[in-house]
Amino acid sequence: MDVLKKVPVREQDPKVRATNFEEVCLGYNQEEAQAEAARCINCKNAQCIKGCPVAIDIPKFIHEVKEGQFAEAAATIAKSSALPAVCGRVCPQESQCEGKCIRGIKGEPISIGKLERFVADWSRENGFVPAKPEKTNGKKVAVIGSGPAGLTCAGDLAKMGYEVTIFEALHEPGGVLTYGIPEFRLPKAIVAREVSNLEKMGVDIELNMVIGKVLTIPELFERGYEAVFVASGAGLPMFMKIPGEGLVGVYSANEYLTRINLMKAYQEGSETPILHNKKVAVVGGGNVAMDAARCAKRLGAEVHIVYRRSEAELPARAEEVHHAKEEGIIFDLLTNPISIEGDEKGHVQSMTCIRMELGEPDASGRRRPVPMEGSEFKMEADAVIMALGTSPNPMSTKGTEGLEKTRKGCVAADENGQTSLPGVFAGGDAATGAATVILAMGAGKHAAKSIDAYIKSKG
Repeated sequence: MDVLKKVPVREQDPKVRATNFEEVCLGYNQEEAQAEAARCINCKNAQCIKGCPVAIDIPKFIHEVKEGQFAEAAATIAKSSALPAVCGRVCPQESQCEGKCIRGIKGEPISIGKLERFVADWSRENGFVPAKPEKTNGKKVAVIGSGPAGLTCAGDLAKMGYEVTIFEALHEPGGVLTYGIPEFRLPKAIVAREVSNLEKMGVDIELNMVIGKVLTIPELFERGYEAVFVASGAGLPMFMKIPGEGLVGVYSANEYLTRINLMKAYQEGSETPILHNKKVAVVGGGNVAMDAARCAKRLGAEVHIVYRRSEAELPARAEEVHHAKEEGIIFDLLTNPISIEGDEKGHVQSMTCIRMELGEPDASGRRRPVPMEGSEFKMEADAVIMALGTSPNPMSTKGTEGLEKTRKGCVAADENGQTSLPGVFAGGDAATGAATVILAMGAGKHAAKSIDAYIKSKG
């Protein structure tokens, strides 16, 4: 075995997986996991922990995997993470824990994410459930939203003995894990299992509860909750504001993925069907754009990613771009839409684009795309999916006077999640705008500590 290289991870064949919604990555088996764990040099000053937003004791759990102590590894991870099966699948390890792995200096870093996934899947298959606190402290905390920030905060508070209720607006829990990330990247059964583990720890989840409409934050305090954590995510889609965005067949990526994931629109007989289009243009270059494009491909379309910068500036994970290319998705780079055209019935027929070239760097540090005069062209398409990012939905904070917002509409909160109102905390995408699952989880952990300190300070 070459200790400088990762143990390869088995995946579905690209031609096969492009026609189904089954998980792409098949993960490690026990032998592969132990072989990969044996590559870890067990650093004394482990940089990988510093790269993990929830500070998992990575060397310890990897050593336990190497020794075949899988229950111990699961317990080690559970001390820091409420969602290991999720993180092992969707976290950008290459820029976090694995990005700081010392083994990566002279070879390939340890596959920390794949090992975390192995432990989480072993736990599920062997009935491992994190320990429930022996008794509660009688203090009630409300969490708005059951995405990664809300689930993490709720789990940590439950471990401390709090009586936690999560209020979820949709009819299934999980937030973006359920409605936003496709089945082939994160099976919904995995999310359901993680949620079930929290419920076994005593967390209560109320579904179809739109805070800001059914109940307001002040009314939650009236019901005896001593603190409220706003973790309602960033579900408000953005559009380009170009002609034709109101045509039938123009979707936000949020709507498209929610229909497919939560409403199972890919199944025949679905109440919210997705048309099986012939040619789909996905505008954007992030992970959400890759998810939408790969879903459209699985529904039988020819799919184009339309992105105004070059491949070097694509914000999506390299793994997601690689998988998309393997599946036959076409990348139209340095290209930007300027209008969408429809037929006489108001359905999308084409999209007019313009070629771009890169100029000087902008505020983000990336080179600014500049239109090339006279380079307009038409791209045939019968569907356009806008994957341009999202902003927080203001609904959850309606009726809450004095709660400060940022210029971008996020709930203003400090590094500990404290907002302008006593007892009201916020974290994840609701406070930062759209970011990663693991950063939202980190915000949930910080908020749980802050909420605990706040309630204890009241006596």
